[in-house]
Amino acid sequence: MEEDELVDADFYLLAKSYFDCREYKRAAHVLRDQIGRKSVFLRSYALYLAGEKRKEEEMIELDGPLGKSDAMNQELVSIERELSTLRKNGTVDPFCLYLYGLVLKQKGNENLARTVLVESVNSYPWNWNAWTELQSLCTTVDILNSLNLSSHWMKDFFLASTYQELRMYSESLTKYEYLLGTFGFSNYIQAQIAKAQYSLREFDQVEAIFEELLRTDPYRVEDMDMYSNVLYAKECFSALSYLAHRVFMTDKYRPESCCIIGNYYSLKGQHEKSVVYFRRALKLNKNYLSAWTLMGHEFVEMKNTPAAVDAYRRAVDIDPCDYRAWYGLGQAYEMMGMPFYALHYFKKSVFLQPNDSRLWIAMAQCYETDQLRMLDEAIKCYRRASNCNDREAIALHQLAKLHSELGRPEEAAFYYRKDLERMESEERDGPNMVEALLYLAKYYKSQKRFEEAEVYCTRLLDYTGPERETAKNLLRGMRSTQSSLPPTDVDHFTP
Repeated sequence: MEEDELVDADFYLLAKSYFDCREYKRAAHVLRDQIGRKSVFLRSYALYLAGEKRKEEEMIELDGPLGKSDAMNQELVSIERELSTLRKNGTVDPFCLYLYGLVLKQKGNENLARTVLVESVNSYPWNWNAWTELQSLCTTVDILNSLNLSSHWMKDFFLASTYQELRMYSESLTKYEYLLGTFGFSNYIQAQIAKAQYSLREFDQVEAIFEELLRTDPYRVEDMDMYSNVLYAKECFSALSYLAHRVFMTDKYRPESCCIIGNYYSLKGQHEKSVVYFRRALKLNKNYLSAWTLMGHEFVEMKNTPAAVDAYRRAVDIDPCDYRAWYGLGQAYEMMGMPFYALHYFKKSVFLQPNDSRLWIAMAQCYETDQLRMLDEAIKCYRRASNCNDREAIALHQLAKLHSELGRPEEAAFYYRKDLERMESEERDGPNMVEALLYLAKYYKSQKRFEEAEVYCTRLLDYTGPERETAKNLLRGMRSTQSSLPPTDVDHFTP
């Protein structure tokens, strides 16, 4: 931007020095009579930050460092009055528009805040803070599509980031991959691609991206907490230990570092020590969403349900679209034997993340509880889970069991057969395999389809235990009813 001719350089430089020393009121006072655009912005922004600083102090005085408070920024009214007048007169610059939008957002006037922020980014597209504030006001796709944004490559960054927040992960990935064609060496874009893939639960690709990021940027701490979540989910003890040590040596007083170390202790089963580090992360940034959610998980592990509920509630206060916190609340109320409350929170989580099979399974299990016994609803949830890449292979087995319980043998046999096919393809064995083979053997015998029943019975003879004797009895029964077949001594089957 062109230099502002109305700036008195001495006053401005003195105020900027005070501002850099975090003496915001002092900086604003120096510029009290200045009318240049740079001076107006610096004075207004200094007043805004002075109000924020005082608000933080009041919150700590009233409720402690992690408490809730209704403290307000007392400078908002005067800043809004001045910037509103400048905007009406047409003498406001893009940075003052950004600040005006920030003030309007804090005061709850979201429609006007959106309009003002759009004006700001259209005038000066390189202010990422303005885009970020605008993104926080785009809570639906309709709102996003209604914005009148000028065409610019910064708009692509904004759209990619907003798609991610709106859970449109495939669209976000497409945008970032397009941007990667122009900004081929951008670590930021690589990290955002990893974030989108993390939301799609493609953990192997996420791990590969972060390994490459650490190779090119070995002292990076930003976004590494997400990498630690992947290592935690994959139970990679040595890799998580190495990452925790690395960030500790780089910058141990970053919220991300504290979260990574908390994840490390959680994986080791040291939940009390894990909570200590999550609390430390929150002291450094009390709006750090991951720390609240992960701390809630630790309290669940420690069977401290009230503390878990409080942590999850703080997480959803910060971001009502965090499905993990809603899911955590559901789990906590399920532990307390309150399935109606649990169901309410599971429904919220599944609305926000409809492609996560774990959420559908949790909701189905809630419907199965003795207080509800809504088995048809449970079946619907398990069906959704099986269509959402159910990696734990729970849904098909439960669908078979529920249909069997409800006296629907055809449907039960269908799902037992599908479950059996999946176990065979994954080369898994165990009680579920035995249960499926036994049910299918009995089902086909009852349907007079003896050849198929005999196949399943023969497979059961490879197992030891009561199911083997049951299979022998079934085979004897079928042989006795099939006079056309030669008699066979089933005791001579090879175990």
